[in-house]
Formats: sequence, structure tokens, C-alpha cells
Amino acid sequence: MNHGMVFVLILYMGIIDTRYAGIEGSINLVRVTGLKIPVGEKITDLKKALVKKIRIREQDLLDYKIYKQSIDARKAGMIYFVYTVDVKLANEDVALKKLRNNRDISVAPRLEYEYVKTGREKFEHRPVVAGTGPAGLFAGLILSRMGYGPVLLERGGDVDSRVAVVNKFWETGKLDPECNVQFGEGGAGTFSDGKLTTLIRDLRCRKVLEEMIEAGAPEEIIYSYRPHIGTDKLRTVVKNIRNRIISLGGEVRFGSKVTDLIITSGKITGIVVNDKDILETSVLVLAPGHSARDTFEMLYSRGVKIIPKAFSIGVRIEHLQEVINQAQYKEFAGHKNLGPADYKLSYHASNGRSAYTFCMCPGGVVVAAASEEGCVVINGMSEYARDAENANSALLVGVSPEDFAGDHPLAGVEFQRNWERKAFELGGGDYSAPVQLVGDFLADRPSTGMGTVKPSYKKTVKLSELKDCLPAYVIETLREAIPELDKKMRGFARPDAILTGVETRSSSPVRIIRDENYETRVKGLYPAGEGAGYAGGIISAAVDGIKVAEAIARRYAPFLHGTCT
Repeated sequence: MNHGMVFVLILYMGIIDTRYAGIEGSINLVRVTGLKIPVGEKITDLKKALVKKIRIREQDLLDYKIYKQSIDARKAGMIYFVYTVDVKLANEDVALKKLRNNRDISVAPRLEYEYVKTGREKFEHRPVVAGTGPAGLFAGLILSRMGYGPVLLERGGDVDSRVAVVNKFWETGKLDPECNVQFGEGGAGTFSDGKLTTLIRDLRCRKVLEEMIEAGAPEEIIYSYRPHIGTDKLRTVVKNIRNRIISLGGEVRFGSKVTDLIITSGKITGIVVNDKDILETSVLVLAPGHSARDTFEMLYSRGVKIIPKAFSIGVRIEHLQEVINQAQYKEFAGHKNLGPADYKLSYHASNGRSAYTFCMCPGGVVVAAASEEGCVVINGMSEYARDAENANSALLVGVSPEDFAGDHPLAGVEFQRNWERKAFELGGGDYSAPVQLVGDFLADRPSTGMGTVKPSYKKTVKLSELKDCLPAYVIETLREAIPELDKKMRGFARPDAILTGVETRSSSPVRIIRDENYETRVKGLYPAGEGAGYAGGIISAAVDGIKVAEAIARRYAPFLHGTCT
């Protein structure tokens, strides 16, 4: 039984409520929680632990499968792998009756994804999905599986050509505004850590993970507490999902940007692609990503209701990975069964604002993520192995529409642009990033040289004072927060840690208003995902895309003959 173990840090106990569909052939499964295995023991010891906890004979344990895995590193002197396991027993009723007062043992839910019942309204033209980030891909995949034969449009390139274009930008500073870290097959997540954590509790999360595994993702993402794919493996997964959509009757077109909507009597009747080609449709799933500023402007000009929303801005903080491992794992740092440690920290400052870490990349690098000329934007990225020398994380402060200049629906976009342009100028005007050592940042002095941490930013960097490319209240919050966060994780405020600016794309600066049927007041227009303001990561965006696909399926009959596969 290959479990494909990934070990992740959990500083508090708890299980994410994604659902497990069950072991094939089982009628009733028993769920066992709180199984602890010391870090040095083998996964094969899990069976012995199950037999002991349930108090049964070994032959009565017919089968088992890990539902959730985490690491408990709270106590000094030992680290445990903690499991929730679904088991098939020879006599479940007797076991449950015997252990009815044990809160660690219960009946496991058997909850598989169920396709919605399709509607009767007829399509004249295929539904269109604009954007192939997680929301667009999964909207397209579900529609394809249900026989709707959608047309997927992507302004950027396919994943292979996109990688070449992005690498060229990192090497030369030559930016392609249509194909970059933000735009192209897979969306912004293609150049990230490929994190699959989410705070939402939705049965569709399981469906997303299962589809990713079928497309080539590691099997452990189905049970790991903090699952990730890595940018290298995610590219293959994205490509395979695209090929599955095509095999089911869908179509995917790259280099195809939706530049206008054709609206007749308040309804979508078609779209304009690349300012010249007309594609007729009565249904458009719009999944543009959080950086599609020109798309937001087009929607606003067409009367689609958009409102500004809160997001966060700040920097990337970079440490040696071994420092993080030591802080989190103590004497177990470097243990062969433990991967690189991560962290999640937050602090509420005296000025009323909060600082927090976000999108932490163990063993990763800081990357140039601009999508507009004359702007510096950064993000973090790591491959599946997470074996780079440094760890990095966004260190952000929340901002709200009250912080923006004016009350225009796109004021948040201009707020982002303002600080990205300042970072571009501070970095020297060639997409080099401004950086400052933590010790110098806290002392309010310019940095004059690097310490033990070498910047991993995929371009060049320029020693600067970050107060020149971030709002004063963000600087104030970070200067108060960093020493306090060091109290939660020793080493966080090391003077030689590096701060790189600026990170502004934590989430969309707008929300495209939709009703309970996921439709805007322009009928047939269905906003979806992070760019539309309804998600905050790969899984939540994919789930939102599935919800939108379901809303369309409930109304319309399939365009093609087909069944859910």
C-alpha cells in the first residue's frame, strides 16, 4: 500500500473537513482519529496502532486508508505523525457498540461528489469559459464531463510556452503583458508553491483533489494537512486537465483574450476576442484572475456592477530554511522523515491593523511576478521537493477601500499600481526588486550589504529603504509586528533575514457582483474564482468554478451527448 507520505508541520491539532468517499466495496467504514506515531517509526506501524486503539484482532481489520495526516510538534522531546484513518472491519456493529463512548471512533461518512440534475433550456451555442486558472479549468472540466462541450479561452499561452516566456522575463527583463506569471494556462498558481490548503468546508474540495490526482498530482494531497504540488508538478497536472477537457468534447484556445462583451436586451449574446473576432454565446463563465485589470475596466464600462474589496500588501521575508527547521523542529531538524518546516504567524498591532504571513514557501524562491510594464510585483514559488536553500513567505498588512484614493470601483487597482510603480523606480527601473535586511528595516536605516541569507529573487535586487515603496501605516505595522512574531517563532527577526518588495496581489482588489444563481445583472455572465472576488487560493477558486458550472447545468440541457465520467 503506497501512501506517498508528505510530512507537514501543524502547531495545533485539528482536521480539515474535506470528505473521504470511502474504500471501494465497503458498506460502512469506521473512522479512527488521534492515532499518534513517533517520528522515527515506520508507517507500517500504523496497522498495529489501529488494532490496539480499536481493540480488535488483527484479522478483523480488513482494510484501511489514511483520511488525514498531520504533525504534532507541540511537546518538547518528541514529534508525532497524527492520523485519522478510515477502516473496514469484519464486524463494524460490534466494534461501534463496544466503543460507543470513545470520541475517537465513529462511523465514517461516505460522501462522493454528485453531479447536479441538468436543466432543459437549450443552448444555441456552446458555453464559453474565459480564463484557465483553477476556477476556469474546473468549471470547464465539470461542464465537459456533463456533456456541455465548453470553449475555454486563455489570453496567455499554454503551460510549456508560458514557462519559456516567463524564464525569458526573469533573465532579460523583457515582459510580455499577455503571457507572464499572472496570465497563461493554470493562472497565477502555476508559478507558486501549488498549495492546496483552504479554510472552506465544502464537499467539492475532495472532488478537486481527486481530479488533480487523476491528472498526475501526488496521491498524498488527498490526506496531507498542508498539501502542495509544487510548481514543477502542477504544470503537468494543468496540462493533463486541459487534455481531459478536450477528450470530453471541450475546446481550449490560447492567445485569446476577451476584450468586449456583446450585450443585447441585458443578455450576453456574444463576446469579442482580441478586439476583432466575434464568438457567439449566451453563457460566459468569466474567471479572469486577480490581475486582469484591463478586464475589470472593460466590465465597468459595460455596466457590470463591480465594488472594491479589501486585500493585503507588504513584502516577502526570506530566511535560511535551516533556521526555520531549527525553530520548528528543534532537535529533530534535519530528520529524514521530516520535510522542510513551514509556519503561519499573525499579530494584531497597536494601530488596529494586523500583520500576518501568507503563502509560505519552504525551500523556495522569490520571483518577479509583474503583469504590467513599469511595475515590480513579487511572489513566492517552490518546487515539489522544496529543496532550495531559503524559505520565504509573504508578510502582509490588510488594506481596505477606506485606504484607497476615492470611491471608484477600481480604486484598489490604482492603489496597487501606485506602490508597484514606486517599487519599480526604487529597484532601478529594470524589474530589479528593492530589498532591505530585517535589522536595518527595524532600525530605520538603509542596508549596505547582505548577510548570510542570499536573495533568491529571480532577477537582480537593489539595496533600498522599503519605506519608500509602501504606505507609512504598513511600515509602522511591520516594524511593530516582526519582533513580536519572533517571540512566536525564534529567528523570524534575525537581522540578516531579507525583506523584498512589494507584494500587492494577495487577492483581487474587486468583487464582480453576482446573485444567488452566480449570475450578474447582465444575464448569461457568470463571474468565478479569485479574480471575481469569490476565492482566495487554488482549491477555493476551483470549488467556485465547480459551483458556477453546476448553476449553468441546472438551467441548461447538455450541448453534446454525453454522461458524467
